[in-house]
Amino acid sequence: MRHHIAGRRLGRSSGHRRALYRNLVTDLLRHEHVTTTEAKAKAIRPLAERLITLAKRGLADERPERTLHARRLAVARLNDPLIARKLFEVLAPRYQDRPGGYTRIIKLNQRLGDAAKMARIELVEE
Repeated sequence: MRHHIAGRRLGRSSGHRRALYRNLVTDLLRHEHVTTTEAKAKAIRPLAERLITLAKRGLADERPERTLHARRLAVARLNDPLIARKLFEVLAPRYQDRPGGYTRIIKLNQRLGDAAKMARIELVEE
């Protein structure tokens, strides 16, 4: 029994899973929506929301060293520095007045090949 074991394994090793999450979150922030399996969408949702909150914190703070630190943390968690820039310059101001809930998961039909539950995760528009 898996008592007190948090997180989804998704049948991957830890490095493969970390790379998958990083790629999915980067693509979500790039295209503002991603179609994937329901389990993967639920797994990346908190990661994407934390990054947006991090960008908001870096945006609102007057101390430049905190903004720099927030940017460096975001770049470390994303694959593309341009997406980190978009996160701070486009997405953070968009959600500045929103206290949370930046993403939405919409369940779709099952995938034809293996009947996996599919979902679309997208950024909420104001």
